[in-house]
Formats: sequence, C-alpha cells, structure tokens
Amino acid sequence: MNELSGTERRNINPGLSVSIVLKQDQRTGKLTKGIVKDILTSAPKHTHGIKVRLATGEVGRVKIIG
Repeated sequence: MNELSGTERRNINPGLSVSIVLKQDQRTGKLTKGIVKDILTSAPKHTHGIKVRLATGEVGRVKIIG
C-alpha cells in the first residue's frame, strides 16, 4: 500500500482521517487522531507537515494519513 505524505497539501482534504502532533506534544511526538475540518497551511508543501484543524477544534501538523 502506498503511504501518502502529510507534508503535501494535495494529499489532505476535509473529512479525511489523520493523526496529528499538537504544538504541546511536539517534544514527545504524541499523536492525536481525528477528522480534518480545515486546512490551515496555504503552501503546497511543509517540511514538518501540513497544519490542520480537526473536527474537535484541535490544531496540529499531519504526521499520518489514515
């Protein structure tokens, strides 16, 4: 199975299930799962992951898609 990269905006759409790292969890790398509500990064790529807002209101960078 081909794994999509969380660093490319084109791979992320609202309604997609993702795992993100929250700002306060960046040191530990703890992941939070959720559904994308909004895409906050306007650039086509970001080295640390595309920033999104989950349906729960949490904001973080995408590490895993699916």
